[in-house]
Amino acid sequence: MSIALSQSGPVSLRRRIGPLDALLAEADRALRVLSNSATAGRPYPAKTPDAPGALSEQDKRHAAGLMRVNHVGEICAQALYRGQASVCREPAPRALLLNAAAEEVDHLVWCNERLTELNSRPSLLNPVWYAGSFALGVLASYAGVPRNLGFMAETEKQVEAHLEEHLRTLPVQDERSREVVRKMKDDEAEHRASAERAGGVPLPGPVKTAMRAMSKVMTTTAYWI
Repeated sequence: MSIALSQSGPVSLRRRIGPLDALLAEADRALRVLSNSATAGRPYPAKTPDAPGALSEQDKRHAAGLMRVNHVGEICAQALYRGQASVCREPAPRALLLNAAAEEVDHLVWCNERLTELNSRPSLLNPVWYAGSFALGVLASYAGVPRNLGFMAETEKQVEAHLEEHLRTLPVQDERSREVVRKMKDDEAEHRASAERAGGVPLPGPVKTAMRAMSKVMTTTAYWI
């Protein structure tokens, strides 16, 4: 903000953005994400209408469980990348992380819309997932830019694997969910490739194993809660 100050009245006032401003901005973003009030920047990718009676109640419950898992995955990715970017001081990697986070918001909105169509809801534990992932992102960023981007690449690689599994296990007649998942998978593949091109390095084996274990806990819980 800039307002001028002179003897006759206000002509200049400068206010620097401080740590508190950044913290409040992140809190506001988190609230918008968790309250499902965020909006997508791209159109909803599901074009095929649900045929009346095509999905049984069991099919709907299973599809909703998988889409809830995907929604949680996007909550975690959004928080993770925002956490990484909040500490990263290198302009190019920071921009890469924030761009990926913005696209994850699209995924969040799409998953939430599909859950609504299936008469279901997001995970009740989303605030826990968000807070934990943001903290993990901050810690990851302190490892330096190559490891930071490597963490992003490994995250996207594991998400791609989950989405590929969901494409195999979604009800065969649920093409609408598949269209959403396919587009998400394409985006995640591009995020991974971008992180690798920008200098991300492979993570140590034990770190990858720990990430898969944490992901397993999250996906198993989110399917039901």
